[in-house]
Amino acid sequence: MPAVRTATGERLSSVVLTPMPRGVDDHLLERAHPRRPGPLAAPPAGSGLAPVPGDAGMPVLGHTLTYIRFGHAFTRARHAALGPVSWCGFAGEHVVIAAGPEATHAVLTNPDKAYSQDGWRYLVDDFFHRGLMLLDGEEHRVHRRVMQEAFTAPRIRGYVDRTVPVLREAIPVWPRGRQVRVYPMLKALTLDVATQVFMDGRSGPEAQAVNDAFMACVQAASAIVRRDLPGTRFRAGLRGRALLERYFTEALPAKRAGDGDDLFSALCRARTPEGEAFSDDDVVNHMIFLMMAAHDTSTITSAAAAYHLAAHPAWQERARAESLALGDAPPDKTALESLTTLDLVIRESLRLAAPVPVVMRRTVRDTALLGHHLPAGQLVMVAGAVNHFDPAIWTDPDAFDPERFAEPRREDRAHRDAWIPFGGGVHKCLGMLFGQLEVTAILHELLRHHRISVAPGYTPRWDNTSLPVPADGLPLRLDPLRA
Repeated sequence: MPAVRTATGERLSSVVLTPMPRGVDDHLLERAHPRRPGPLAAPPAGSGLAPVPGDAGMPVLGHTLTYIRFGHAFTRARHAALGPVSWCGFAGEHVVIAAGPEATHAVLTNPDKAYSQDGWRYLVDDFFHRGLMLLDGEEHRVHRRVMQEAFTAPRIRGYVDRTVPVLREAIPVWPRGRQVRVYPMLKALTLDVATQVFMDGRSGPEAQAVNDAFMACVQAASAIVRRDLPGTRFRAGLRGRALLERYFTEALPAKRAGDGDDLFSALCRARTPEGEAFSDDDVVNHMIFLMMAAHDTSTITSAAAAYHLAAHPAWQERARAESLALGDAPPDKTALESLTTLDLVIRESLRLAAPVPVVMRRTVRDTALLGHHLPAGQLVMVAGAVNHFDPAIWTDPDAFDPERFAEPRREDRAHRDAWIPFGGGVHKCLGMLFGQLEVTAILHELLRHHRISVAPGYTPRWDNTSLPVPADGLPLRLDPLRA
């Protein structure tokens, strides 16, 4: 079995039994665990279904800390050792991992309606209550139909037009001539974009309090201590959620009465041809969820792409030539879509560092997954990032190679779930087009004003406490494009 390597080059084969500290010797990471069914319910007699192989790991924590440290390298190792369906102890539960194109497709398309969004509710409902990602069935279908009215092509063009001025004001004055931690700068920038696009550019202490509340909710979603106790992330998240509810509820009447073109206003006025619309509570819940979903994923993708452009100067110069050829006019949606090199780089960055490497589901009835028995109530982790490294699909999958997305190769077309950074099935990300345009606009502006470089031998180490974040803030050097 070929070894799996982490983003920092560490070798991680078969199954990691216990949380391993950074720099641990390779031989400790190579300890494989024998296949055994564990505590999941046994398959019904005569069903012909197999038990799910796996192991519990540490008491209570299971493999939680190992996943936080190694991320998709851990799920890749489980897939290599135990196959596309396995189980492990995680966050106090026994979790089934579905990995590889066939397993992820079976869960995400959910043809027999056996999988519910309760897998997410278990983790985030306290902070992102009734967001679109947490809804099921007919209720989800209706809410998605209404929300699509806020993501039509004209709406997206308007959101891009709101985004570009924010970037053109901020990025040219970023520090140059020295190494800087790029991730916090990008995070502040995408929050500013979200404030402009989603909330009509509110600023000052009120906007900062809203941004801080969002950050508290995101961090609390991955809290290990899940009780309202003093000093915990969980309590900070609950307080953040309460602040956000007050903020959006107080602002909502004016948004309903006005004619603004920000996303908040669009959700207030969204109505399907059949007359379906959102209640006040719906708008508040969706705004809180969308703010989280939009700025975090855009930050991660922008950071990963900036690193790869720095580490691969030939690709940086190729992308910069296309950006400079557009001239100095603010780019619109059509202009951004013409930047084909950046599109390839972004797609490859999404493959190598998926901003949402796993999605969660829970079974609502006994079901079968690739010949394995899953009991009702089973928490399932769909590890889509594993698909991005499948050697049966991708040539040299650990290498940075944007051409794999270009004609005639198009390796992403080898399987419909080969590349799924935006999820799949009916819950596929509704805002993915705007998200890609936002990242393109950020990188376009960055390349127009800065030359990006990285220290020799540096590779980001992603922390997976919630969504993947570079543990050191991603130190890159920015230099002026013209001396």
